[in-house]
Amino acid sequence: MTRTLSGVSESSLLASLSGNRNEGVYRSAEGRAADRQTDRQTNRFPTMSACGIPEEVLRDEDLIKRLEEVAKDAALLHGVIMRTEDRPNSPEVVSYAPFSLFPSPVPRAVFHQALEVQTHFNRLVDRISQNPVFLQEALASTIKVDDFTAKLFDIYNAVRQEPQTLPIVLGLNRSDYMLDPGADEKVSLKQIEINTVAASFGGLSSRTPDVHRHILRVANRLKESQQILDNNPAAGLGKGLAKAWELYGSERAVVMFLVEDVQRNIYDHRYVENELWLRDIPVIRREFEDVWAGGSLDHDKRLFVDGQEVAIVYFRNGYMPQNYKSEKSWEARLMIERSRAVKCPNISTHLAGTKKVQQELVRPGVLERFFPDEPETVAQIRATFAGLYTLDMGEDGDRTVAMALSNPDQYVLKPQREGGGNNIYGEEICRVLESMKNSTERTAYILMDKVQPRPGHNYLLRPDAPLRLCTCLSELGVFGAYVRKGAELVMNECVGHLLRTKSSEHADGGVAAGVAVLDNPLLV
Repeated sequence: MTRTLSGVSESSLLASLSGNRNEGVYRSAEGRAADRQTDRQTNRFPTMSACGIPEEVLRDEDLIKRLEEVAKDAALLHGVIMRTEDRPNSPEVVSYAPFSLFPSPVPRAVFHQALEVQTHFNRLVDRISQNPVFLQEALASTIKVDDFTAKLFDIYNAVRQEPQTLPIVLGLNRSDYMLDPGADEKVSLKQIEINTVAASFGGLSSRTPDVHRHILRVANRLKESQQILDNNPAAGLGKGLAKAWELYGSERAVVMFLVEDVQRNIYDHRYVENELWLRDIPVIRREFEDVWAGGSLDHDKRLFVDGQEVAIVYFRNGYMPQNYKSEKSWEARLMIERSRAVKCPNISTHLAGTKKVQQELVRPGVLERFFPDEPETVAQIRATFAGLYTLDMGEDGDRTVAMALSNPDQYVLKPQREGGGNNIYGEEICRVLESMKNSTERTAYILMDKVQPRPGHNYLLRPDAPLRLCTCLSELGVFGAYVRKGAELVMNECVGHLLRTKSSEHADGGVAAGVAVLDNPLLV
């Protein structure tokens, strides 16, 4: 599946990020506004040679060969690591996580735009999650044909029938964007999705800046080395978890990471987990089956797992149908949702991140339902929207089908799924839509304009893969964290960024799916 600032956070846009150096990326609102005024005149999409790493560096074979070993060692030294494919659950053997040899250029203006709109998206997701009428309207057609979304919605309805205590809501999300060069080559920021459940790589992306700084020093690119931005999403995500744990109010209670059985990406979790241990907040790791076997609710609906009270359930699992191996998994999810433990996300926030909700938000007047007296907020959010089109039965859906069949290369067909590798492109769109264009089966999908960013060049480092210069595309993610107690939003911040880059030969898929690599933005 895929997923999605009120200006800046109430205190400072990134108080949770360490440092404030390197071009003042997390500067005051006034400073960033001045930047944007300047950048409006120069917001053109960069070429790698003109604004990033020079072409002569990229094609210096002796230098690249020397940097390859330096880069891999730097990744290991700085903890940009994953477990290996053949031993995914063993800490005895690790390798570096896939990453780019050089940082990739990103226009400064759109980078700041993405940071600034994040707290708006935090509030939008939170308000959607509190609006059962909208969720029912938005997902009515989807739950009739998509079994996974229907099961999630059944849990949502079941929980709504029970008396609720004063809720503590924790949202840790990531809004993903690509940069769309218009006909005039002026770049605009287009949201691909917002991830409201199990938004990954906040941990590893906190470690990659030092890797690229070292590579650039060795390459004698000192200016670029100094321009690599500080970034620490792990600290911000940990801050949100810690705030919610504090509000729960029991020093004995633990934070439970709900995890998959295969844990190659465990170190991405560990960086966030360690932020909690540094605050003396205990953490346990369990799977759905562990919760089913060792979980229970007491008369106050407090959740206990293996005898330990759980203050927060942090989902790093549960976003794909295959994560639910049996009815036991679904029973464990229902137990968690019925409990008074803080869920990250709770079931309504999970549903707020679905593709169908994303598509419904582009309809005229919908954003105004959630921000009735904030036209500037609406405008800032809407400026990031790509074209999204319904496939519901009726005239609007029929027009969408015809539009896609006549020009499939301009669109992406998206099911209600996360995890990468699910989207449909090109002639495959025609094959899929032709088979169901007159069937309600089509309502399990949405259609989106295909954002076609201008490519750059880079080297993508992967274990046991030859190093070659690739034509690449990048995707920018921005992490948000918010905490609400009852009606009061007690934390709302943008807490960092993530740049992922992949070869242009791949249409879909992220780092965890084995397609994209970790990267850093070089602001231009």
